[in-house]
This record gives sequence, C-alpha cells and structure tokens, in this order.
Amino acid sequence: MDIHLFQKTYAISFHNEKLLKQAFTHSSYVNEHQQKHLIDNERLEFLGDAALELAVSKHIYDKYTTMSEGEMTQLRSALVCEPSLAKIAKEIQFGDYILLGKGEEQTGGRLRPSILADVFEAFLGALYLDQGFSHVVQFLEQHMFHRIKNGAYSYTMDYKSDLQELIQQHIGLTTVYEIISEKGPAHNREFVAKVSVRNLFTATGQGKTKKEAEQKAAKQALNNITIEDGKIHFK
Repeated sequence: MDIHLFQKTYAISFHNEKLLKQAFTHSSYVNEHQQKHLIDNERLEFLGDAALELAVSKHIYDKYTTMSEGEMTQLRSALVCEPSLAKIAKEIQFGDYILLGKGEEQTGGRLRPSILADVFEAFLGALYLDQGFSHVVQFLEQHMFHRIKNGAYSYTMDYKSDLQELIQQHIGLTTVYEIISEKGPAHNREFVAKVSVRNLFTATGQGKTKKEAEQKAAKQALNNITIEDGKIHFK
C-alpha cells in the first residue's frame, strides 16, 4: 500500500500511519506474511462500524426533522448496509489500496463487496482513533451524506414530509395528493399521483404503487421549488 499516495489523494494526513495501513490489511495478507507480525483490519472494522452508525444517526436526526423513528431507522439501514458501503468504497477507489493474500487477489477479492465494505468501516475506525469523531463526520460528509439528496437512497426518502415541512414553514398551507390515473394489468399497475397546494403549483409522479407515485410527485415538486431571500418560488 502506498500510504503517501493515499494521503495525498484523499487530502488526509495520519499522525499514526500504521493505523492507516492496518485499516487496509486483509486477514489473508496477514496469513501469508506471518513473519512480518502484521495486524489485520478486523478490530478497526468493529470500531468503524460503531462510529459510522453514530455519525449517520446524528446526520439523519439533524437533517430530517419530520421523519419518524421507523423512517430514520430505515434510512440509516440503507446507508450502512454492505451494498451501500461497498459501492462508495469502489467509487472512491479504496480497492486499489487493499493488501490481499494471493488467493484473494486471484479470485477478485479487491472488488468483492464484503471486503470493500469492511475496509471502508476499518478506515473509519482508524480515522476515529487517529483524529477523532469530527474527522469521521467530515469524511462522511464528503463521500456519503451528499448522496442522500442526490437520489442515491431515494427509495427510502420521505419526500412528502420534506415537501410538507417546506410548504408549512414558508406559506403555512397543506399539500394535497390525488391519484389521477392508473393503468396496466393488476400484477403490473402504474399509478400517477398529483400533489398541489391550492392553486399555487402542481407536480406529478409515476410509480408501481400509490405511495411510490406520491413520493415521486413530492420529489418533483421539491425540484421545482426555489428559496430566494427567504421566500418560496414555484417553477
């Protein structure tokens, strides 16, 4: 692992570079290099998992004030699950730095979701030990949290609550939803929902269920709204 390249690439400077190397050291590499007395990343993974869950929980709690406990739990689960973490780790090229045994290397371990997700958590554990919780949050803000609003986790987002909160805050009115059409056979229905606020604006969305259609209508409405000088404007 090129520690200096890693730190330059991610603009991170570790005080204890051994922690950084350990975060990317897979157990298969340790088993093949026992004479080096290396430590794998499993304990750091344990710590990073806890730091990740706390950071994600705090972000959701602060950012999505209208979500219920169940909805917050659902979104957190979507963020911290293995596929999500593996996807992020792959996109930011963490796989390039993993120290793997020859067997894991030859069988595609560098791109294996479980290994990528574990490395991501182990890195967070190392970062926490080296620089504290605030730097873990900062890293997640750069590489994870912004993905929520960009739609990477749209299937768990409660756009209806976000829209209602925005409308209530700025004009004190209530959003109204209506299913305006449905088509297709019973096993493959398509619903179109419309959301409106009196005669100020409307937006529509389509989905396999009424709930999905309403969520997509709310998302479209949010995309059509801008806030300027504290006032709400509709496209």
